[in-house]
Amino acid sequence: MASQTDAIVQQSLDALLEDKSFLPSLHGQFRKQAFTSLASILSTPNHIHKSFLRIPLEKGKVVRIPAFRVQHNNTLGPYKGGIRFHESVNEEEMINLSALMTLKNALHEVPFGGGKGGVVMNPKDFSEKELHTICKKYVRYFSNSLGTDKDIPAPDVGTGEREMDWMMAEYKSIRLGKPYRGSFTGKSVVNGGSLGRKDATGKGVYFTFRYMVNDFLKEQGKVLSQSNNKFAKTALTFRDRPLKIAIQGFGNVGSVVALEAYHCPFLQNEVIAVSDRNVTLYNSKGLDIPALVEFKLQNGGDLPNTEEQLAQCNVKAEIHDREEVLYLVDAEVLVLAALEGQIHKNNMGKVKAKLIVEGANAPVTGEADKFLSDKGVILIPDILANAGGVIVSYFEWLQGRETQFYSEEEVFKLLFDKMRSTLTIILPRFFADPFPLRQNCYIQAVMKICTVLYRQGKLY
Repeated sequence: MASQTDAIVQQSLDALLEDKSFLPSLHGQFRKQAFTSLASILSTPNHIHKSFLRIPLEKGKVVRIPAFRVQHNNTLGPYKGGIRFHESVNEEEMINLSALMTLKNALHEVPFGGGKGGVVMNPKDFSEKELHTICKKYVRYFSNSLGTDKDIPAPDVGTGEREMDWMMAEYKSIRLGKPYRGSFTGKSVVNGGSLGRKDATGKGVYFTFRYMVNDFLKEQGKVLSQSNNKFAKTALTFRDRPLKIAIQGFGNVGSVVALEAYHCPFLQNEVIAVSDRNVTLYNSKGLDIPALVEFKLQNGGDLPNTEEQLAQCNVKAEIHDREEVLYLVDAEVLVLAALEGQIHKNNMGKVKAKLIVEGANAPVTGEADKFLSDKGVILIPDILANAGGVIVSYFEWLQGRETQFYSEEEVFKLLFDKMRSTLTIILPRFFADPFPLRQNCYIQAVMKICTVLYRQGKLY
């Protein structure tokens, strides 16, 4: 497990070891031994599968592409996690992200374990036919490890419903006569996918933010105003007023968050900046988000990055370097919906936002997290905020097993109810003690996994 996750898990175990109300039947030396066992189990994956996919290219040559599937822990249910196609994919990253999936599912009471997969490549370097071959080969190479009750992949960076459709079709051809609808989630609706799955992560990210600064502050504002907690003081500055939001990343997550903020009936937010791989667009009075989304759909997925393109979609904005979205002085809220490690020791001092929401996985390093938290910045961590995808994947998995399907309205209601139930547990604890929000989430997740491991007799 990567050191950042490992350290937070160990801190959570240390806190729980001293909490005699947790697993009260464990005493003395046996208690210490059990917690040593827990640390060992949670700090290592169960399985690491890796291979080189043999891919014949249309130009006539053959390439070998590294591919991974890491299965971290299945204490709570089948392994679950995305497959990403990206040049940065590596074994350490897959281990860390699979561990995050284990903890995320535990936190939200989703009956899955944690897994993650990836292929080291840039999808834009391959034709559609070659991508289809890569998907088929991935399933064939790892078919013995996958299955509806064993390991259930989903889309991630560089993949989507098209790739999941291809993969499920290949799985079906390999496992003739066996259940297959639940072998992959994030599929197209016509192929057994769930309505709402594509927007689920972005919807969940915005809902988590909105619940904290609107619902929770209205319910608990008087209590928080009497608290000396530094995070409570920060939160109270957001009460009963519109907020200026900057969003890094304008893909499936960031664009949905932007639209949710733009149309939000509860808070008259202004999205003053958005960015993608090419550019940051900024307007202190707010951007026309629907127009930017439409331009992206019509122009290969990129934001406008020239004055001519801005005029084409009738959007008023200043053009800045893509990194500038992280450092805007007037952005009170920063949503990170790109890749890992975006805020780190070399740039953390330049970040001005007082509330950071992790729409991507691990976009803030451990060192930056501590630095910002010490300043009273609230970080809503990935484990809490971006669970919408896996939650709706769970609904898709259930629908596939039952062959009964929910409406989009029903899916989003179930999603918000699920996330609300987690937030009602986590937020009061967070604002009542000095731990950052990430630590509170990890403690809750570790408690869940540890209790089940203990009940199953796996600590001795």
